[in-house]
Amino acid sequence: MESTAPPSSTLHVACPHCAATNRVPASRASQDPVCGRCGAALLDGSPVELGDAQFDAVTSKTDLPVLVDFWAPWCGPCRMMAPQFEQAACALKGKALLVKVNSDEAPRLAARYAIRSIPTLVKLHRGREVARRSGALPAAEITRWASAA
Repeated sequence: MESTAPPSSTLHVACPHCAATNRVPASRASQDPVCGRCGAALLDGSPVELGDAQFDAVTSKTDLPVLVDFWAPWCGPCRMMAPQFEQAACALKGKALLVKVNSDEAPRLAARYAIRSIPTLVKLHRGREVARRSGALPAAEITRWASAA
C-alpha cells in the first residue's frame, strides 16, 4: 500500500495513548515515529487497542487509513484472526494504523458501527467508514484489502 501523500508531505497521526496530533514526514512514517507529547510509539507495526474514550480522537485525526478489528475475547474466529491481524499490522507499518476494539468493552462503538457479527473489519479514512468485511481473514487478505482504494 502506497502512502496517499507525496513523499515530501507531512502526515497527521494521532497518538493512541494521549490523543495528541503529531506531524510525521510521510517519508519517515515507517521509521518508528514517537509522540511528541508522551513519547509513545505512533506507528510501530503492531495493532493498538482503543475504546470509546479515545476512538474518535485517534481515528478522525489520523491521515493514514485506519483498519478497525471489532472483536471479543470469547469469539473463536476472533482469536484465530488475532495473530493474522498482528502480521498484517507489521506488513502495513507506516502505511496504515491497525486498531482493535473489544465490542464487549466498547458497546457504544459497536452499536454506532452496527456490528452484527464478529470479527468485523472496518476501514476508516479520517474517521469516516469507507469499507467493511466480516469474518476471519488471513494476514495476506487483510493486507490486500487495506491496500485497495
